[in-house]
Amino acid sequence: MSIASLLSLSWLVSLLSSSSLLDQAAGLFIYAVGVAVLVMLFVYFVSWFERKFIAKVQGRHGPTFVGKYGILQNLADLTKLLAKADYWPKRADRLVFAVALPAMLALSIFLVMLLPLLPSTGIGSFANNLLLIFVLFAFMPLLIFVNGVSSGNKFGEISAQRSVIMLLSYEIPMFLVVASAGLLAGSFSISGIVGAQSKAWYVLLMPIGFFVFFVAMLAELERSPFDLREADSELISGWLTDVSAPYYSLALFLDYAKMFLGGALISILFFGGWSGPVLPPIAWLMTKIVLIAVFIMVIRATAVRMRLDRLLRFGWLLLLPLALINLLVTFVLFV
Repeated sequence: MSIASLLSLSWLVSLLSSSSLLDQAAGLFIYAVGVAVLVMLFVYFVSWFERKFIAKVQGRHGPTFVGKYGILQNLADLTKLLAKADYWPKRADRLVFAVALPAMLALSIFLVMLLPLLPSTGIGSFANNLLLIFVLFAFMPLLIFVNGVSSGNKFGEISAQRSVIMLLSYEIPMFLVVASAGLLAGSFSISGIVGAQSKAWYVLLMPIGFFVFFVAMLAELERSPFDLREADSELISGWLTDVSAPYYSLALFLDYAKMFLGGALISILFFGGWSGPVLPPIAWLMTKIVLIAVFIMVIRATAVRMRLDRLLRFGWLLLLPLALINLLVTFVLFV
């Protein structure tokens, strides 16, 4: 096998497209393991880089002493969190409370695995796979609500309600932009949408749609300025108030896994996904995801948190009309 073939992962594509059921099962297993490792590496190094970047912006050092440049600080923090006691709130519904957060993480990883990170690969390589991904993505607010309510803590419950209200108000404009992208490509297949951007990225054809989708995705990721969960003066730590240290490590992993998912969706819908010259497809996709993640970090370092009423007004009175305008303009000009 040549180095070029190995880097382009064409051997994996041939396994997945094989007529043999055993070969397909082996290809899917290798793909799933590869995606899981990719997400874990992304979570570890991007979270470390964000700590260093935010510290640099704020005139601090950030992680420094554990490993060179503090690269092992996340591993030390994870060890410390996992070594702490697994606390259970007395008033919590223990079964629901124990399942809700791992279910959110499992859903995020599953959605990443549904994404074909390479042409014609992945568990979700079928027609209209983009619709399935966003249908499943819509369950995130429900799981947040279940987590907050089942904790038995009034601050967690109030925060969960606020988060769900915000997320629902931003999901509608986001889904309208997804409909515009599918309309423009003539397909709701991710491979079809990426292929339709061979001449021009959709960020150039639908700049309004990109703005709406990016802002809505920031809200879905609960990143600044939509980080109501971190409004400690009002809600302590939001719907994670009564989460013990081991579960808090899951929550941190979930945040960056969702960032990977959000960056992948943005790059696929608006920046041509894995398409690009010279480099292997996976290298192009990962480069775009990392650049999007860095831009999200810049926003966190420079933006201030907004009040809930302003967030809702911004979603319903600005993003929703812009999403409708984007849908209408896309239909008139390109369909």
